[in-house]
Amino acid sequence: QVQLVESGGGLVPPGGSLRLSCAASGSILSMNAMGWYRQAPGNERELVATITGGSRTRYADSVKGRFTISRDNAKNTVYLQMNSLKPEDTAIYYCNANILTTSWVRGDYWGQGTQVTVAS
Repeated sequence: QVQLVESGGGLVPPGGSLRLSCAASGSILSMNAMGWYRQAPGNERELVATITGGSRTRYADSVKGRFTISRDNAKNTVYLQMNSLKPEDTAIYYCNANILTTSWVRGDYWGQGTQVTVAS
């Protein structure tokens, strides 16, 4: 069994910063790509940023230069540093990870989501 737990969401004024964390636990043998996605009300879930096992990163155009994704493999954790936040960044943010379990089964796992609200 694998579990992803996000933390760090909250309410922040425009121009502010937040740092999201996502910790994976359970029967993990190895973790490949990890990423952050978000879903605003009435919208589909969209990619925010991803990071490969070799720490190669990719960002949505809307967050380039403002968000930074990183990972700590020793802690099975991925982070999203969000700076210069805008109201349009308001959404539920979900963590995703491609994990090989100790049963030698590979799959994509999702966290439960954490709310980020950018408002005055």
